[in-house]
Amino acid sequence: MGLELPLWTLGAAYLAGSFPTAYLVGKANGVDLRTVGSGNLGATNVYRTLGWQWGLLVYLVDGLKGLLPTVLLPGAAGVAGGWPWGVLLGVLAIVGHVKPIFLMGKGGGKGVATASGVFFALAPVAGACALLAFVLTVAATRYVSLGSLIGALVLPVAMMAQARAITPLSLVGAGIAAFVFYTHRDNIRRLMRGNERKIGGDKSVQEGGMP
Repeated sequence: MGLELPLWTLGAAYLAGSFPTAYLVGKANGVDLRTVGSGNLGATNVYRTLGWQWGLLVYLVDGLKGLLPTVLLPGAAGVAGGWPWGVLLGVLAIVGHVKPIFLMGKGGGKGVATASGVFFALAPVAGACALLAFVLTVAATRYVSLGSLIGALVLPVAMMAQARAITPLSLVGAGIAAFVFYTHRDNIRRLMRGNERKIGGDKSVQEGGMP
């Protein structure tokens, strides 16, 4: 298969992912979220600092940053969506979220919300399973980081179960899961030590991670 994807779509996907939702929401409320809470520009830090309404807004917008490039850019470029072009564009959106050019590559989120948008576009059933696993885990434990980790694990398993085979897309899902574990490595250490902060928990406990 030749290089059929115009280069402009690669830049567009990365720029879409780079849109600094949490940073702008924080600034609109007079707060630099990089200096409060966990310092992470993700939905959970927004929720803890500014309230659930702002946190939900950031999560939805960050999800759209992954979903829209994956769905719209292949058609705009005249190529097929899904595998491999939609996947490539989705991955670039995730990279943009984690390393946003608008913040000089610093201060992004951990990729969970944007990745969920990508996989809702590429594998909606598996994406829904991962989201359900996230919600149930957080409801049971009140650890957002643990919910993110469990959801990341469920995603490729659900894709393989649906296809009854290991597919290229499920391998990408497994790679994204590994990436989520990497971005949550500090959270994993705190979970193992028992000092990861829970939703609604004591603010004196060290801040946890977020999407």
